[in-house]
Amino acid sequence: MNTIQGVLERAVTAGHAPGMAAAVITPTGETLFAAAGSRAAAGSEPMTVDTVFWIASCTKAITSVAAMQLVERGLIGLDDPVGGWLPALATPEILVGFDAVGAPITRPATKSITLRHLLTHTSGLAYAFFSENLARYLSVTGQTMPIDVASNIPLMFEPGTGWQYGVSTDWVGQLVEAISGQGLDAYVAGHILEPLGMSDTNFFPPDSQAGRRAAVHTRREGGFDLAAFPTPTTAYPAMGGGGLYSTVGDYLRFLTAMVGGGAAPDGARILQADSVALMASNQTGDLEAGSLKTAHTYLSLDFSPLPGVAKRFGLGFMRNETPGPAGRSAGSLAWAGLANCYYWADPTTGAAGVLFSQLFPFADPKILETFEALERLTYGR
Repeated sequence: MNTIQGVLERAVTAGHAPGMAAAVITPTGETLFAAAGSRAAAGSEPMTVDTVFWIASCTKAITSVAAMQLVERGLIGLDDPVGGWLPALATPEILVGFDAVGAPITRPATKSITLRHLLTHTSGLAYAFFSENLARYLSVTGQTMPIDVASNIPLMFEPGTGWQYGVSTDWVGQLVEAISGQGLDAYVAGHILEPLGMSDTNFFPPDSQAGRRAAVHTRREGGFDLAAFPTPTTAYPAMGGGGLYSTVGDYLRFLTAMVGGGAAPDGARILQADSVALMASNQTGDLEAGSLKTAHTYLSLDFSPLPGVAKRFGLGFMRNETPGPAGRSAGSLAWAGLANCYYWADPTTGAAGVLFSQLFPFADPKILETFEALERLTYGR
């Protein structure tokens, strides 16, 4: 069965995940949905297209749009230092190394962190599970990486001089709050989710969605276990880098607006076309971006999207500089979420696709195979 439904059913039957859901829009404008498997490995509830997933770092694109709305309104510039709004980032330290007895060596940064640095992950801020140096620093100092943001975590390099995936977008969320005077959840709801009709997307899922939430799993030999991983759903700082819950249909609405120059097909606009073009452009110059080396194999494997294709970062998205092997055009936008959620959006053709599962570790090879098959089918390959 050469359909997206068939792609998902074959993947679930082969044991790639307990369940998956997908949504795509083809270059001809056809919108397709599919779901297969179950919401929990040991459960009887089937996976459906309206299943609610913790989308983790797929949140980053939406938070980045929120920041760009503030740029459009003239409330902040991309190259403005953020320390005036976020004092914790005003005088950051850089981790230089470790001394002979293993104590960390730091020095003050000489460059200010700007909004552009945060949106492109060139700030020097990291995640401990993708940075061996930060993981070592936390171990030596007896700290744990907080689930939102922390002011006493050092940078890995001078802002603007490297690419390092990390908590930058969580700080973007804090910046949106500081400038707008609203909680991130309220701002995003009023300025992005409600205009686009994304009624199933939120930072704190209501009780009415409890029966539609997918369980998070870990892979084990021959099956799956429920994951011992916190995905907060109650009063909690809204994590701009990874706190949203959503459905494949809702997220496809967002991607449709991004490939539509900031407006959904029904005319609802969240950004001006020139702002979307700026977000989609290469903002990291010659810095290679997008590949991740794990420092915590429970959470993630190594991630190398589109092997052999040059990748850079825009303002909130990875972009491929040449066409991808499964169909996407050069300059397409993409990223992912920690529990094996993936998307791409192709402004050239208008195509876009979403594949959501709930499985650790990230970068699961079998789910990435399914994602590539989904993309190939979307482009008729």
